[in-house]
Amino acid sequence: MSLNNFHPSVHSWFKSTFSEPTPVQVQAWPAIAKGEHTLLAAPTGSGKTLAAFMASIDALIKEGL
Repeated sequence: MSLNNFHPSVHSWFKSTFSEPTPVQVQAWPAIAKGEHTLLAAPTGSGKTLAAFMASIDALIKEGL
């Protein structure tokens, strides 16, 4: 899953806020999007929390909530 799979609003916000996704985010998003149990083990500041929240926020926006 790449940024292009996110809702246009989520994609646009990310691109305006960050230069690019971290490797942890790129690796985590496909598993999170599939609803798989996902454990992210990486150093502080690597984007773990944003990876999870962004996928969740994207899902809520796509559901129209």
